Amino acid sequence: MKTVSTRAEDVRRSWYVVDAEGQTLGRMASEIAMILRGKWKPTYTPHVDVGDHVIVVNCERVHLTGRKPEQKTYFRHSGYPGGEKITSYGRMKKEKPEEIIRLAVRGMLPKTKLGRKMISKLKIYRGPDHPHESQQPIVHKLGTQGRVLEGRGV
Repeated sequence: MKTVSTRAEDVRRSWYVVDAEGQTLGRMASEIAMILRGKWKPTYTPHVDVGDHVIVVNCERVHLTGRKPEQKTYFRHSGYPGGEKITSYGRMKKEKPEEIIRLAVRGMLPKTKLGRKMISKLKIYRGPDHPHESQQPIVHKLGTQGRVLEGRGV
């Protein structure tokens, strides 16, 4: 039996909507990363981007467990001596809640050109509305790990 490797031109992409309201950040991010990577598909190939597009709505309503809301910080560096910038979770949630989810998902994707291509398929919005209705996105219930998707008879 031959091993079939998916080619980039054979990939069919779908669009999924994930509602972040009341979700735990890490658990949600790991499932989003799995969809972006395409690991739940039978045609998964590690060196080809076979993942789907993900739209995250209500991103400001995601939460952390335990004492993480008080302790978590985000670090970045300008590249110059003394150019450290440290932002608390509370400030980041107030100013850029989209970035919280983007950074969490980005940390779970490959750190290569392929990973940068995958993260570009992630769209994050603060409220319940998004401009991607024409793509006919499927509502994805978190915790199903790609097994039972609404709108699909899988």
